Amino acid sequence: MFDVTSSKAFLHQVFKKTSPNTKITVYVGKRDFVDHVTEVDPLDGVILIDPEYFKKEAKKDRKVFAQILVGFRYGRDDLDVLGLNYRRDLLDERIQVYPPPDPSKPQILTLLQVRLLKKLGRNAYPFTFSLKPGLPSSVSLQPSPNASSQEGEKPCGVDFILRCYVAKNKEDKIEKRNSVRLSVKKITHASDEHTQRPSIELTKQYLLSSHPLTVEANLDKGTYYHGEPIRVNVSITNRSSKTIRKIRVSVRQFAAICLFANSEYKCTVAELESSEGLPIGTGGSLQKSYEITPLLKDNRNKKGLALDGQIKHEDTCLASSTILPSGVEDSRELRESFGIVVHYSVKVRCIVNLGSDLTLELPFTLTHPKPKERVISQVITLPPRSSLSSITDPKDDKSKAPPEAKPEGIPADDTVSVHDVIDHNLITFDTDDATNDQDDFVFEEFVRLRVTGMDDNNETEA
Repeated sequence: MFDVTSSKAFLHQVFKKTSPNTKITVYVGKRDFVDHVTEVDPLDGVILIDPEYFKKEAKKDRKVFAQILVGFRYGRDDLDVLGLNYRRDLLDERIQVYPPPDPSKPQILTLLQVRLLKKLGRNAYPFTFSLKPGLPSSVSLQPSPNASSQEGEKPCGVDFILRCYVAKNKEDKIEKRNSVRLSVKKITHASDEHTQRPSIELTKQYLLSSHPLTVEANLDKGTYYHGEPIRVNVSITNRSSKTIRKIRVSVRQFAAICLFANSEYKCTVAELESSEGLPIGTGGSLQKSYEITPLLKDNRNKKGLALDGQIKHEDTCLASSTILPSGVEDSRELRESFGIVVHYSVKVRCIVNLGSDLTLELPFTLTHPKPKERVISQVITLPPRSSLSSITDPKDDKSKAPPEAKPEGIPADDTVSVHDVIDHNLITFDTDDATNDQDDFVFEEFVRLRVTGMDDNNETEA
């Protein structure tokens, strides 16, 4: 593995994983992709195949497919008995990667795919999943801290699985020995440009009081990023005969399990209590701001807390707010398609002496910050392969030279592959002068954990 802190300026982390029989290897540039509400980042990668395996007489009809599977798990694997499956698939999309299905269509690749194809050679084939907005993001429910790690329990929630496999047809049963399974994560970024600033004012008239108690609360904005402090502004005007002795500010998470009727779980993820400037008697007033930050590290022991989908050996954070599609009627069917719907609110409670407390709630959105633009994710459109035979390198006119012999394992026909475009026309791609750098990628293995004494069929994959 290369040193990420080396002096090279254009190192890009690439994750790879090989099937148990070593016949296919999958390369992806990221384990999480971003939902921008109106559009979703593509999930792209490259599959490197062993050409000798597909040249065998018994394997000539084999193809390589890629699958993205989105599912909602609401039970343990060992409970899947008597035909009861505690998992509901929300999306199952499959594409053929090898042989390329339609050479007459233009190839749309990211710069990462172009550079990987150049580095890995002619036995590498790209794949891309373009997911539509409206799919749920990765969410998992935090298990009990006393749960045994030997139970093999996967957390309940929504997960995304990328699987690449060898089969005759898309619908054939997937064999573990010639397939690769990768856990990926979809996170949400919601812009705060058009969100309203939450504000609420509440007036309460107490018995035997000639004047009311008025409390106003607001937030400085409507959208916050994970780890960002939330500023709560509170204004109190007490003209009643009651006395306010404490103010309690808390952030609450609401997680609705939409497959079950009326199942919504509430959990306090941050809380503070203040007596500064208090008590407030008749005729008193208070204007004060409080800062509170909801963090996962303060809630590790709370069972059922909704978290962003967790990948093995990587930390996570509180679940982002669920953004329902705009312009679509909110219905039970829509919420069921998300599996788990998460939202947050700030609760301000004024504790009144010898009287009922006054409570206000301010909803807000918790999301991820906008990720940095990656040059490696730029999209490049290549012409159809059937029209590529005339493409040559501008610096080296080979129009009069005899045709080059294709490497062994490549069909000797007139069809020009995507590799020919990359080899002969790479000068037109902006690769930040890093294309010729042999060490411009940091390859990192996906982790495969095996339980001692168990066979490969029982392995837990990252």
